[in-house]
Amino acid sequence: MPVGARRDPRNRLAATLLVVVLLLAGCVAPKNQASAPAAGVGTPSAEPTGDLARFYGQQLEWTTCEEGECATAQVPMDYADPAGPSITLAVARLRASGGEPLGSLLLNPGGPGASAVDFLAQAATMVSEDVRLQYDLVAFDPRGVQRSTPVQCVDGPGLDTLIATDPDYSTDAGIQSVMDTYGELGAACLENTGDALGYLDTVSTARDLDVLRAALGDPTLSYLGFSYGTALGATYATLFPERVGRLVLDGALPPTLTSAEASEGQAVGFENALRAFIADCQGGSGCPLTGSVDSGLAQVRSFLDRARDNPLSTGTDRDLTSSLAFYGIALPLYSQSFWPYLSQALTAAIKQGDGSLLLQLADQYSDREPDGTYSANSIVAFGAINCLDSREPADIPTMRAEAAQIEAAAPTVGSFFAYGATLCAQWPVPPAEGLDSYTAEGAAPILVVGTTNDPATPYPWAEQLAQLLSSGVLLTFEGEGHTAYGSSNECIADAVDAYLLAGTVPAEGTRC
Repeated sequence: MPVGARRDPRNRLAATLLVVVLLLAGCVAPKNQASAPAAGVGTPSAEPTGDLARFYGQQLEWTTCEEGECATAQVPMDYADPAGPSITLAVARLRASGGEPLGSLLLNPGGPGASAVDFLAQAATMVSEDVRLQYDLVAFDPRGVQRSTPVQCVDGPGLDTLIATDPDYSTDAGIQSVMDTYGELGAACLENTGDALGYLDTVSTARDLDVLRAALGDPTLSYLGFSYGTALGATYATLFPERVGRLVLDGALPPTLTSAEASEGQAVGFENALRAFIADCQGGSGCPLTGSVDSGLAQVRSFLDRARDNPLSTGTDRDLTSSLAFYGIALPLYSQSFWPYLSQALTAAIKQGDGSLLLQLADQYSDREPDGTYSANSIVAFGAINCLDSREPADIPTMRAEAAQIEAAAPTVGSFFAYGATLCAQWPVPPAEGLDSYTAEGAAPILVVGTTNDPATPYPWAEQLAQLLSSGVLLTFEGEGHTAYGSSNECIADAVDAYLLAGTVPAEGTRC
């Protein structure tokens, strides 16, 4: 399965994932000259009428729950037929701790396929105290995710097999076998999910955001989206530019990327993050990767190749395959604070032939519990959403050429990002229609945050998204890890807080 652009699951680890606009000086005013509107105020455009009106006018019934307050919203399954079947969205809220809240701050942690409801408690520790005082934090599981008419495909053992398998791309027959395997997965998803499988695309989810905005009583949308959540936020801004309030898009994933561009970008991002980890590891004591950084990378590549031929024992009935080993390596690269876990796991695997620690990390990435169940449906939801959003022809010669390019750009891990088109080649529902443009003309200033050595959403993507959005303003964190707000430094926190609380947009070119 592919690697998702997902919010780093720091809470789980603690307990145990192009349009360039040239601005010519004097010809175009700097985009940050405008100020963001006051949160929760303004003159909204008229809400929809007709069959959509009942969704926009719904009253959410809140009850006390473990997350704070919970409610269920109704949205059309198909926005082209709002009189047809509807689906449910799980919503959770933490009320502003101050007396006069600015409004709602909607959250998305990434994926696609990650649960925002599960993320809510973590989000409350990431935003500043002042943001908690003045905003209701509102999370919802996007359509198809976890509690919101979820994608259902195969049982735990079936998912174990899918994730652990090392695909054979060396022959045409091997590639066809991979496509057939994913085709069987898609057929199971359709059988167990039903018609909703065809309506989980990002454009529909962005329309859901607007329904929730209205149901919450907010005239404009304030939003904090990480990773894939940035693509969702950009899509919302394009659909509803006049309803953009204060949007923070952290760890940018431009919705204009092709699957091939996304695969190569992520491969290079993880290669660079692995290089930084190895340099740090070799600067300390007891690093299992010896010699130079390039030598360390070669040792990781050799280890992954050996795991393909001879999976490692883990002390369980599951061996550590090369695919599982890669997921175990990838997860700690999401945050520099996780690097000690990776050093320990690689020491056990390379020096002692013990794959148990890497297996634990891989299981945390895929939400697998020790009893063999999966606590979330993020893996299958990731595939289902992506196959609706972007589907390129699974032409074998083209895939081979793309794979060669990816592996040349990222020799250590590139093979794990190649042949992504096989996932959707036999997907049982047609792709959704995207948008012709993502410039969001007329939207208020939108804050895009990028980290210079982000593995999952490489920094050039943040530059690209900030240029793509007509009102995008880029804020840069010079450092490691996936996303920055709530996990980097005070400079980033203060800049984002000033934008969310006062509408103050950072000066063009601000770096922290």
